[in-house]
Amino acid sequence: MTTSMIEPSGPIETMDTSRSRELYQRARNVIPKGVSGHYGYAVTDTSPVFFESSNGSRFTDVDGNTYIDWMCAYGPMILGYNHPAVEQAAARQLAAGNTVSLAAPVLVDLAEQLVDLVTGVDWALFGKNGADSTILAVMIARAATGRKYVVKVNDGYHGAAAWMQTPGNPGTTEDDHRLVLSVPWNDPEALAQVLAQHDGEVACFLSSPYHHPVFADNELPAPGYWSKVEAMCRKAGVVLIVDDVRAGFRIDLAGSHAHYGFHPDLVCFGKALGNGHPVAAVTGTDALKQAATDTFYTGTQFFNAAPMAAALATIRELVAIDGATRITELGEQLNAGLIDVAASHGHDLRVTGIPGMPYYRIAGDGGFGFHARWIAECVARGAYLLSYHNNFVSAAHTEDDIRQTWNVADQAFQALR
Repeated sequence: MTTSMIEPSGPIETMDTSRSRELYQRARNVIPKGVSGHYGYAVTDTSPVFFESSNGSRFTDVDGNTYIDWMCAYGPMILGYNHPAVEQAAARQLAAGNTVSLAAPVLVDLAEQLVDLVTGVDWALFGKNGADSTILAVMIARAATGRKYVVKVNDGYHGAAAWMQTPGNPGTTEDDHRLVLSVPWNDPEALAQVLAQHDGEVACFLSSPYHHPVFADNELPAPGYWSKVEAMCRKAGVVLIVDDVRAGFRIDLAGSHAHYGFHPDLVCFGKALGNGHPVAAVTGTDALKQAATDTFYTGTQFFNAAPMAAALATIRELVAIDGATRITELGEQLNAGLIDVAASHGHDLRVTGIPGMPYYRIAGDGGFGFHARWIAECVARGAYLLSYHNNFVSAAHTEDDIRQTWNVADQAFQALR
């Protein structure tokens, strides 16, 4: 598919979000910031804030406007909102029981499915959010090694726990970051230096499979990067943890590490695992099974059975449709067309990261401000994107969604002339 397939359309009217704004003002009276956390960062003077319904690749806001959703709820939506197989599985389990004084058999089914699917893992433990899996992974690494330091990548995000946040953020202290060391991405020599400086003290190296910070181009691993990192970790007795919470199942159903050809000790999943139902997992090798057995980390809702049933159905459906391949192909089509649309208006749209999680940046005059205004014009015409974060492609997106998004992007550029 090429941009020549774009069908000429009349002017796409911008959307009225007045009811969202009214609800947002009410929210600000009783909720700090109105909409807290990462959703709050997406609120602008004209953006939609509250949704009314969702289905497939789209959601409708409280003003009745429908958007093609290229944020996919920040990643959890991978098969489409209200996917029948997923929702039916969750509903059946919910009718039988969700949070009960015993674990449900689906716990075992889901663990077995992950062990069968993900390359190189032998067991699985579950939580609710991606941060649950990364926190538990670090605890297991410390339990296994008896060491204290965590090494991560500069600007790598692994959840909102205080020790993972940017130093100086409100509510965090210097002590929160005292045992966290950071190195540049794609720089194995810097990692080697840190491991040498803290010889015998580093418990783990924690990283995403590729670098996807906010407000910056995403970067894939350089050739040989992961093999060098793996070799260094093995030699130093450091646990290698892959945070696949964001990219998981969008690169390779066997885990992103399978695509890049290396062998981590622990792999963390979340977001897309349950297609929107709250469930996360840390998976690992037999060598760390005893440490995982000894490590205590839990929560009241960790054994929710309905989200586990949803996750099991999600995985099975992704396997049945070869979801990662479909997402990659759709992403390649979307990105190529947007680059062409931008070029037709004299703009250089840079697309970085993997096709299923593209980060967009308009290079040249105007900088980020112009890029943010272009994104806002796209949102106002029904293509929901973010300017500072990677976007997401799902298996529910269609070629019609892509063509409509190209038209929206074209008219957004026209509006900014």
